[in-house]
Amino acid sequence: MLKGKVLIAQGGGPTAVINQSLVGAVLEARNFAGVEHVYGARHGVSGIINEDFLDLSRETLENLEAVADTPCSALGSTRDKPDVKYCKDIFKVLQAHDIGTFFYIGGNDSSDTLRILSEEAVKAKYALRCIHIPKTIDNDLTVNDHTPGFPSAARFVASAFAGINQDNAALKGVYVGVVMGRHAGFLTAAAAGAKLYSDDGPHLIYLPESTFDMTAFVKDVKRIYDKLGRCVIAVSEGIHDAKGTPIITKLAKDVERDAHGNIQLSGTGALADLLCDQIKEKTGITRVRGDTFGYLQRSFLGCVSDVDRIEAREVGRKAALFANYSDRAHGTVTIHRVGDYAVEYKLSQLKDVAGKTKVMHKSFINREANGVTAKFMDYLAPLLGSNMPVASRLDMSNGVPKILTKK
Repeated sequence: MLKGKVLIAQGGGPTAVINQSLVGAVLEARNFAGVEHVYGARHGVSGIINEDFLDLSRETLENLEAVADTPCSALGSTRDKPDVKYCKDIFKVLQAHDIGTFFYIGGNDSSDTLRILSEEAVKAKYALRCIHIPKTIDNDLTVNDHTPGFPSAARFVASAFAGINQDNAALKGVYVGVVMGRHAGFLTAAAAGAKLYSDDGPHLIYLPESTFDMTAFVKDVKRIYDKLGRCVIAVSEGIHDAKGTPIITKLAKDVERDAHGNIQLSGTGALADLLCDQIKEKTGITRVRGDTFGYLQRSFLGCVSDVDRIEAREVGRKAALFANYSDRAHGTVTIHRVGDYAVEYKLSQLKDVAGKTKVMHKSFINREANGVTAKFMDYLAPLLGSNMPVASRLDMSNGVPKILTKK
């Protein structure tokens, strides 16, 4: 039974709907008479170590609902990746505060933290339930059909590239947009989500699931440019060569690293600039522009998929229900697609998700054309939500005959 003290935290990169999951779990947990308090840890697991808690039992329904519609992590987040020693320190705090249930909203690292904690609880014979609530814009959690946070980020990326395509058609040139995705290319692939006409951009899409070759890249850009007089390109930050070396490390003189020691791929804007330089240098095309989407795609206010909003709330709510009714002591809430588009929620085992990465299936990738397949578009379409914006065109067949010139 869900009772006593409940703790909830948010970890990793924020999303546009992560607070829906927070509020879903908090409100559902507060419905159980046996629950004494629902605490929130500020800045994820680092907040637990520091005993920096908020009593979310005292929050009003009105304020919680307002927070639910606000992007980014309301409790604050962390990039700490706990090892066994770190988790033992967390466990001491949970014991001291008599926490019986711990909900952690996050990606595969967060689920791995819960896996370690659950093992510590078993060793200590301490009654602790650890439930992972999924989120990530990368859409790279195994078992799940998709992950809350991805649909809204995908909607932003698709809408942005639809606008970029219009800009590029009006003032022709080459555009390179670098999108988040270290190992999985789902979000970069979503750049094609709002394409309406056959010659709409992105004309080329480069994903980390495929090997990137600079010579072939430049030739592809030149081919599209010669055909259309323009070219829009979506590139994942994680593109790499045949040896798996990130392209950014081959082009940049200085490479930054994040708190986990991972190479900083898109945060500096270096990859877009370097790719643009290569295009200019090797094709002679002068109007070449590049952008790095960076944090914009993660939690852009006002660009939320209604499907994502509903499902993010539901995974939080289901976490509390599973904690109360499931025979399984620990687990991760997972989303499974049913039929054309419906979903069901299950409590899967932490070990099946923890520390693992899902990448795009080969049936989603059109490697010959550097693009995506119709199967991926069918997969993506319902996730983008209702009322996706459409970029329309004037009818260019209504031209008026020239008088002074014959051309």
